[in-house]
Amino acid sequence: MGFEELLEQVGGFGPFQLRNVALLALPRVLLPLHFLLPIFLAAVPAHRCALPGVPANFSHQDAWLEAHLPREPDGTLSSCLRFAYPQALLNTTLGEGQSRGKLEDEPATVPCSQGWEYDRSEFSSTIATEWDLVCEQKGLNKAVSTFFFTGVLVGAVAFGYLSDRFGRRRLLLVAYVSTLVLSLASAASVSYVMFAITRTLTGSALAGFTIIVMPLELEWLDVEHRTVAGVLSSTFWTGGVMLLALVGYLIRDWRWLLLAVTLPCAPGILSLWWVPESARWLLTQGRVEEAHRYLLHCARLNGRPVGEDSLSQEAVSKVAAGERVVRRPSYLDLFRTRQLRHISLCCMVVWFGVNFSYYGLSLDVSGLGLNTYQTQLLFGVVELPSKLLVYLSVRHAGRRLTQAGTLLGAGLALGTRLLMSSDMKSWSTALAVMGKGFSEAAFTTAYLFTSELYPTVLRQTGMGLTALVGRLGGSLAPLAALLDGVWLSLPKLAYGGIALLAACTALLLPETRQAQLPETIQDVERKRAPTSLQEEEMPMKQVQN
Repeated sequence: MGFEELLEQVGGFGPFQLRNVALLALPRVLLPLHFLLPIFLAAVPAHRCALPGVPANFSHQDAWLEAHLPREPDGTLSSCLRFAYPQALLNTTLGEGQSRGKLEDEPATVPCSQGWEYDRSEFSSTIATEWDLVCEQKGLNKAVSTFFFTGVLVGAVAFGYLSDRFGRRRLLLVAYVSTLVLSLASAASVSYVMFAITRTLTGSALAGFTIIVMPLELEWLDVEHRTVAGVLSSTFWTGGVMLLALVGYLIRDWRWLLLAVTLPCAPGILSLWWVPESARWLLTQGRVEEAHRYLLHCARLNGRPVGEDSLSQEAVSKVAAGERVVRRPSYLDLFRTRQLRHISLCCMVVWFGVNFSYYGLSLDVSGLGLNTYQTQLLFGVVELPSKLLVYLSVRHAGRRLTQAGTLLGAGLALGTRLLMSSDMKSWSTALAVMGKGFSEAAFTTAYLFTSELYPTVLRQTGMGLTALVGRLGGSLAPLAALLDGVWLSLPKLAYGGIALLAACTALLLPETRQAQLPETIQDVERKRAPTSLQEEEMPMKQVQN
């Protein structure tokens, strides 16, 4: 008897699993609140050089500003330069050292030596206004997201390995506590360096949520209900995306905004009292008594007539004997055997493409004809139908084709935007929204698909590796936006091209629809990619070479 048979006895989908999904909803809501926070926290409002005596009303454009600020090629006043000497004004004298003859030449300009004045109608305070991260320093503003995702990258490796070794539940507590402490430190930052360091460490802590939550849900679910539960739980991410638009609209100061999205960690810590450890993982570690206790609790909540006699500890011990891991898992195990090596390499490419295109689209909310809050809300709303698309597609077309198709859709939407002229803004906005929907669908599928590809003994380690490479894509996405200085369309071309590459790679992965979760490395090696519908429906352990 294997774990799937044990799960069938106690109930593979019922009140116990639904309670588990509900308890793990909070981390899924918190993730987009932090991952997409730079949209508001690092927003750059309209700005210009600080000039003594300038009217406080920023929108008031008068001849006085014309005399001090040069114009950009598009006709707007410069945000980063001012005239070295005031230009001629009607009924005024020229600045000292100026002559009317000099005005006939190209006037000299200098950087803003006295700081900047910011338009505070949309944001009262951001890190850009706090530390003047504009003009020559704008790269530091973009780097905040890169530092954060670099932290997520490192945290994914650590949490993936440690949760396979010490358990899912214990490491989830570590993620909650460290996220709370480090985010509070970020909100209290007194310098850019302090903020960058604490946000990087916060990213490492939040990586625990991305690595642990999905496997902890799936390892208590039977084959039939994994898809619906996976898609249902992913809607909490969408709820977080839309909630961020509301919270950002209500709280315009970056410190209070960061505090608001962090405090829910406190009730999350308390909720872990009711979150069960993975019985699958406990059995692989030989901890039969604990697994037996959780299985009996699952049976009671699901209303299954299972007692000490019908589900004896001896029966569970027999299952554990076949599942127990002799030695601790390592990342090298992901590359020791042919099939696992193939899966790991392909998943790394897919996750890089998914993250690179998703965050490239999500963090760029400009140029769509809407304000920041409207764009963020629209990007959240479009994710809802993408969940329905994933649910129907993975059930009928399978995980592999869904993963490739959603990445292809995102790549084509981004590529088509390149063909839109500047006067076709409505079409460009529609394509951006479509691309966001497809990229979110690809993200949802990636979590479900990858969790099913790796065996229980290496599932967290495998998720950690793929998340590491994925977050590398996420960390590079904000920096890729700076390529618009080379060619305006280069960032979109990069996002779309990487998405298409990932779509092709996804087709090389084996299908997992209607397959049992593999428990050991041998289960994965015995499985080959299905070549017919009949073979695809067979449980993973029954597919032979």
